[in-house]
Amino acid sequence: MQKLNFPKYNFRFKNNENKTLIFDIIRKKFVILTPEEWVRQHTLHFLITEKKYPVSYINVEKQLLLNDTVKRYDIVTFKNDGDVEIIIECKAPSIPINQVTFDQIARYNLALNSNLLMVTNGLTHYFCKMDVKNKKYLFLRDLPEYNQLK
Repeated sequence: MQKLNFPKYNFRFKNNENKTLIFDIIRKKFVILTPEEWVRQHTLHFLITEKKYPVSYINVEKQLLLNDTVKRYDIVTFKNDGDVEIIIECKAPSIPINQVTFDQIARYNLALNSNLLMVTNGLTHYFCKMDVKNKKYLFLRDLPEYNQLK
């Protein structure tokens, strides 16, 4: 798989029926290794290792209902009170991050009411804080560490 713009992490792999699988540390199972999954697994390790988010506060690929349509987010982190802290949208490295990607995560945020958003294709990462009052994103240089959150 392609080298991504993340630190180097140790992953567990296995082969099954001519498919490569990667171990998901949140779902605690092997999943098919696609380019998007490669980005998702790097992002999970980044959250846990670099940003110190507790594993128990991270959710991966869960459904949400949005305007009577079932959608599926990539990664969500929670605060200790159960509210959503960050929504993360992962794309394959070949998919450019553009307005369509931000519109997608903004729609998810209508249902989840997150403070922070992250969009990544593994090569480029965008971090935003929601300015709810003015209905816009405030771009951040980096994602805050878990212990820096209020």
